[in-house]
Amino acid sequence: MKVASPKLVLFDLDGTLIDSAAGIFSSLDHAFAQIGVALPPREVLRTWIGPPFHQSFPTVLGDDAELVETAIAHYRDHYIATGWAGHAVYPGIAELIQLLAADGRKLAIVTTKVSVQAKKIVASLPFGAAFAQVYGADLKTAHSAKAEMVAQALSDFAIAPAEAAMIGDRHFDIAGARANGVRGIGVSWGFGSVEELTEAGAHALAHAPHELAHLLSAPSAVSAAAIPAAAPAP
Repeated sequence: MKVASPKLVLFDLDGTLIDSAAGIFSSLDHAFAQIGVALPPREVLRTWIGPPFHQSFPTVLGDDAELVETAIAHYRDHYIATGWAGHAVYPGIAELIQLLAADGRKLAIVTTKVSVQAKKIVASLPFGAAFAQVYGADLKTAHSAKAEMVAQALSDFAIAPAEAAMIGDRHFDIAGARANGVRGIGVSWGFGSVEELTEAGAHALAHAPHELAHLLSAPSAVSAAAIPAAAPAP
């Protein structure tokens, strides 16, 4: 089902616009090596991409708050130095963003990635200037703050919930949208799953950027020609 041409489109970052697994995994490897603890398998680590590490790290490190903070500090040091650059834009995303911007939509990023890191990544993207704002977490965020960020975006842009859409690959994105009465659209090429997004109550699902253009009621004649039809690799 299409969303009636939202004026404001909010995008998650990791797993929605970019595949950031390589940089995140390298920084996790560094952090846990520093504290002498083995990491879970990569398939488990993929589920750590999205929610704050204050939630994920205790599943391995237990209730040792000091150790969790130490591991997070090591992660951030490595990520700020080199890990942030370990990402790739999903095929078709650049064309989608250009299409939406040309159609006059207001675009913003809503991510639980630390704000300074998120802004650095977005600024490096060839289409980064299309985003009017980047909403990210502060250094002490220990919970998913997507709902608060979506609310802030609606206020900043003076947009009614019915005129906005939130796009993401994890249930946190859909929950943040639903908490504000915003349409939540899930994308299947990221770090979540179709089941996760469906159970979270996604209004619709896209399996490739050209499908997302259709769901957002972007000009179909342009989107069909401009956006590759192949789905991004998971």
